[in-house]
Amino acid sequence: MRALLSLLSLSTVAQALYFYIDGNTPKCFFEELPNDTLVVGHYTAEEYDEHRQAWHTHDGISVYISVDEVFDNEHRVVSQRGSSTGKFTFTAAEHGDHKICFTPSSNSGKSAWLSLSHPNGGIRLTLDMAIGETSAIESSDKNKLEDLASRVKDLNARLNDIRREQVFQREREAEFRDQSESTNGRVVRWILLQMFVLGVTCAWQLSHLRSFFIKQKLT
Repeated sequence: MRALLSLLSLSTVAQALYFYIDGNTPKCFFEELPNDTLVVGHYTAEEYDEHRQAWHTHDGISVYISVDEVFDNEHRVVSQRGSSTGKFTFTAAEHGDHKICFTPSSNSGKSAWLSLSHPNGGIRLTLDMAIGETSAIESSDKNKLEDLASRVKDLNARLNDIRREQVFQREREAEFRDQSESTNGRVVRWILLQMFVLGVTCAWQLSHLRSFFIKQKLT
């Protein structure tokens, strides 16, 4: 198995492999890694379904992953439990052998042992590991970051458009308010002028009627 993992470390894109695990027995691999080497692994744990006649994942499967530095008195650098599908990452701090172990468990109640009577027992674990340069391994993560950066730029552009629209609306509101105030002022002045003309007209008519009645009395 070390030869398989060594082949993975030679290629930029790791090839996936799968193997079977009996019960809760850990399945371990040893890999010699140079210092400052990033390791990224993706795994999928599956159990055989008699009804579907196929291997598949379900929520009752969990996988415990541990990575120990053999050269440093089994110093543990990774200890995590994940679901049936997950990812683990670690960086080799120093050159030496590392022991990578997987311990699956399931609550399905099925036989967890591989035998002639149970050829599809246990757990099938598919492992896809990438061992190499950080730039090659993190290319997908960088693509995601670039996509996020692009989305952030789009959001900023939209926010700038919204701000410009708000400024334009405020300017239009101020212009409309000024026009309304100007119109209201002209209306008030026109009403006052009409009232003045009406008052002058009434006064003239009263004066004319008074003069008319006085002349009538004299005659």
